[in-house]
Amino acid sequence: MLIPTATPEAPAAIGPYSQAVRFGNLLFTSGQIPLSPVTGEITGGNVAAQAEQVLRNLEAILKANGTGFGSVIKTTCFLTDMADYAAFNEVYARFFSACPARTCVAVRALPKNALCEIEAIAAIPE
Repeated sequence: MLIPTATPEAPAAIGPYSQAVRFGNLLFTSGQIPLSPVTGEITGGNVAAQAEQVLRNLEAILKANGTGFGSVIKTTCFLTDMADYAAFNEVYARFFSACPARTCVAVRALPKNALCEIEAIAAIPE
């Protein structure tokens, strides 16, 4: 059974979707962009600052569901410019000590003109 989840510690969905969905002991997050949970506006003027906010949002969703970065199995990362790859990785590596599987692709644009977005699949400890 799918169980939609939400936490006020992360930005509310800006469309018809959930912050995350639980299925058994797995958590599938929706893509997180660098929105402030308080204002709902984009934070950070460069990819490093935006990645930091994205990962803080992701962290809040994981925590609200009883898991964390150490239990992330796979991430999918989206960048609007592959020239930002190194700066993005620098921030990403601070949050993921156990390197999950990952896909990182360039896209033409992201919602609200964000520079990066991350979605994750995580295990929820029993």
